[in-house]
Amino acid sequence: MKLYLVQHGEALSKDVDPERPLSDTGRIDVAAVAGHLTQQGVRVAHVLHSGKARAKQTAEILARSLAPEAAPEFMSGLSPKDPVAPVAEIVNAWSEDSLIAGHLPFMAKLVARLITGDETRVLTDYRPGSVVCLEKPANGDWIIAWMLRPDLLTRR
Repeated sequence: MKLYLVQHGEALSKDVDPERPLSDTGRIDVAAVAGHLTQQGVRVAHVLHSGKARAKQTAEILARSLAPEAAPEFMSGLSPKDPVAPVAEIVNAWSEDSLIAGHLPFMAKLVARLITGDETRVLTDYRPGSVVCLEKPANGDWIIAWMLRPDLLTRR
């Protein structure tokens, strides 16, 4: 099973829009990531998001390419400062490849919790639009398979 943990793309500031939707750069970056993952054959059964505009828009862009048959769904407990233990317990029970679009520091803590059991460990350096792919082999222990940042795919 693979789990794709995505930090939402770059968002507008609260001063520009209190809902903080994706910026033009954020949409471009997430679309580039979606295109690359599609070329690599990535497909998921489920796409989940926090419900915040920037995470929902990120999930929608990715779902169009990676899960065209599945509509992105809201999942509670994915806000930036939510505890990660409940979500870690839920994903540990999943058996289908899935993608979660969320926020920092939550996403980085979830990676650390699933890999080491200690959410305070720093294992990743997320940037807006980044994807961390975790795999759960037959032995049941999560591993980091790879990480992709939009700046590897787009020129600034």
